[in-house]
Amino acid sequence: MIYKEPLPDKEMVQVTFELPSSIWAERVNLVGDFNNWDTTKDEMRQSRADGKWRIVLVLPKGKEYEFRYLVNGRDWHNDWHADKYRQNKYGTDNSVVCT
Repeated sequence: MIYKEPLPDKEMVQVTFELPSSIWAERVNLVGDFNNWDTTKDEMRQSRADGKWRIVLVLPKGKEYEFRYLVNGRDWHNDWHADKYRQNKYGTDNSVVCT
């Protein structure tokens, strides 16, 4: 799931990326064009309360960002609640979030 909340300055949006607790993993990274597709930068945290994986980013408003989730450094997942999808150069789709 993706949750968006405009910030008071109206120029930025707080975006929460969330994966269900059913994802069995040691590590999940959010990878996208907002972090130059760095596979180690934005590591998601698993909540002790509900087991869901989450990360919160603050992104400029009015843009589109392609992303995917990298599970355990090897398995790519899309967010099926993304705003849209865009084919990548590998013949699969990237998730897209619109701020």
